[in-house]
Amino acid sequence: MQKIIFACVHNAGRSQMSAAFFNKFADPKQAIAISAGTHPAEQVHPVVVEAMLEVGIDLRGAKPQKLTHELAKEAELLITMGCGDECPYVPGLRRDDWPLPDPKGQGIDSVRKTREEIRTRVLALLAEEHVLRVDQNGQE
Repeated sequence: MQKIIFACVHNAGRSQMSAAFFNKFADPKQAIAISAGTHPAEQVHPVVVEAMLEVGIDLRGAKPQKLTHELAKEAELLITMGCGDECPYVPGLRRDDWPLPDPKGQGIDSVRKTREEIRTRVLALLAEEHVLRVDQNGQE
């Protein structure tokens, strides 16, 4: 079972959307994603919750969590989104960075654009990692 971590600063937007799309489209027997942040917020941004509800993903119960060294060392891949040097370094852990705009303080139209870019990136990642559900082509 592959574990992927999506990390951003507050774990209230980009990383939450990324992990949610990953877990929706991934074969759950092969891979799972979690999200975390270097300075977790109290809750997921309401505009992010709204944007994800539009595509059938409910983040109302999602809770931001801290990205720790212990959490990172259990993963095979860490994808960062704006946390830079604050994300822990774990020897042997593959890393990638997705430069995506922070949805904090953004309007719904801007968050929708970020959501769709995240969906595209997640589907490409799933195809690269060979963990995309065979019965799921990424269409709603």
